[in-house]
Amino acid sequence: MCLICGHMGCCDSSPNRHATKHFQHTKHPLMQSAQPDENWIWCYVDEVTMEPDPA
Repeated sequence: MCLICGHMGCCDSSPNRHATKHFQHTKHPLMQSAQPDENWIWCYVDEVTMEPDPA
């Protein structure tokens, strides 16, 4: 899920790579996993995985 606009896109292990295509089109850099058992954020600009702040 895009943390800028909420767009839901599949990851790069999926054939259409919608999350990456969304970044290429919009330049929204942060995507967070929407899988129930995963808790990470990917930054396309810095190419790093981060953990969400446990607010």
